[in-house]
Amino acid sequence: MIPISKPSIGEDEIKAVEAVLRSGMLVSGPRVRVFEEGVAKYIGAKHAVATSSGTTALQAAVAALGIKPGDEVITTPFTFIATSNAILSAGARPVFADINPETFNMDPESMEARITHRTKAIIPVHLYGGPCDMDRLTKICERYKLLMLEDCAQSIGTEWKGRRVGGFGSASAFSFYATKNLSTGEGGMVLTNSDEVREKAFLFANQGQKERYEHVAVGFNYRMTDIAAAIGLVQLRKLDGMNRRRIEIARVYDEELKGVEVIDLPQVPKGCRHVFHQYTLRVKKGKRDALAAHLEKKGVGARIYYPKVSYLQPAYARVGFKQGTCPEAERAAGEVLSIPVYPSLTDTEVMHVVRAIKGFKAD
Repeated sequence: MIPISKPSIGEDEIKAVEAVLRSGMLVSGPRVRVFEEGVAKYIGAKHAVATSSGTTALQAAVAALGIKPGDEVITTPFTFIATSNAILSAGARPVFADINPETFNMDPESMEARITHRTKAIIPVHLYGGPCDMDRLTKICERYKLLMLEDCAQSIGTEWKGRRVGGFGSASAFSFYATKNLSTGEGGMVLTNSDEVREKAFLFANQGQKERYEHVAVGFNYRMTDIAAAIGLVQLRKLDGMNRRRIEIARVYDEELKGVEVIDLPQVPKGCRHVFHQYTLRVKKGKRDALAAHLEKKGVGARIYYPKVSYLQPAYARVGFKQGTCPEAERAAGEVLSIPVYPSLTDTEVMHVVRAIKGFKAD
């Protein structure tokens, strides 16, 4: 069985973890600081605060930006629920904008139409490793004096017109979950160019401690361990090569699958770099589930990211958004199907996936 994803962990990562275990410094220590500096330099940001997960990075960033009860934050409903959960955890109200059907990312026109006098910020998500339209989103934020928190959980190394995402907004949040393009097992990071935002994010993730046992704010233990950071440092050195392999696999899929009528292939904005955390098909004619079942029988893991938009989740009934709020996002949720694209996928396995898709009978 070819799985939908697989962590890219090798001997170098194992040795790095062993060195930490032998050092006796297992919690947040020197390796975390070096990892923060490395990721900040890679993205082109001034500051970084490592956290225990992508979710805690989002929470720390939301808190650091001063988002509070009564504020509205515009985001996309077509992503993992952690994005809007971070808004709710601050007591603010998530407002959902529709997506661009070609890129699956937040549509700037829909976002602008949702702005009210209570809107404090937006959280665009660079979904699947593809960039949002940062030119238009940035201009809208400037026009309305809105904060921007980039959700880069799936997009480390993604570029919008030659510039890496994660450095456009007031802050950005990254995830280093096991199957992300860069993994620490579990982990996350807040990036920012603001000294104030960095300080607030650091305090939020470190029990509000400015100095040991001197708590100047309410915070939590959202710290990253040196064990996780050691893995991340090795992964950071390998990141560009792993992303290149993802892009190579995507190019093979683009070429081999372009004539398959029942699917639409991923679209990459001109002049931009998609790092294919997921290679996501749009399956037409109501055949998505049938194709997924066919691939399963052929030994190909395929998965739906995401089968239900956030505001239609049971936990969001109290937020008050109804079916039809974001029709393009709802349509995508019924049509998307991701196929394997991880770096250790062999050429033989890639062609097996291709043959399995071509062998699907849509009628």
